[in-house]
Amino acid sequence: MSKCKDNPRKPKRQNKVLTVARVDAIPEGRSATVQLNDGSEIALFKAQGKFYAIENFCPHKGVPLADSRLYGSIVECDWHGWQFDLRSGKCLTKPKCSIETYEVRIEDGWIKIVV
Repeated sequence: MSKCKDNPRKPKRQNKVLTVARVDAIPEGRSATVQLNDGSEIALFKAQGKFYAIENFCPHKGVPLADSRLYGSIVECDWHGWQFDLRSGKCLTKPKCSIETYEVRIEDGWIKIVV
């Protein structure tokens, strides 16, 4: 049975708003890795016309989710196929292994993430 792993590079909640990119920098169906000053990472996706931010590493084996396949609002880890809903962070493969989501704001053409 596969177990969930803690993500040591999960951003700590600080209630800070970070400006990360222009909205036109990420095309539809694509993603980017956002590396924060403390070494933690967020995966930023544009799916179905909206931006979503989640912790970047799969809790199964630690694979970066920003490098994985996107199916609508579902990201599928490239290594073992675990699936996550970008809207809620819920793991569709192992429900007890959900991941963190982060609020995304669009202001004056800029993508901002609340961590």
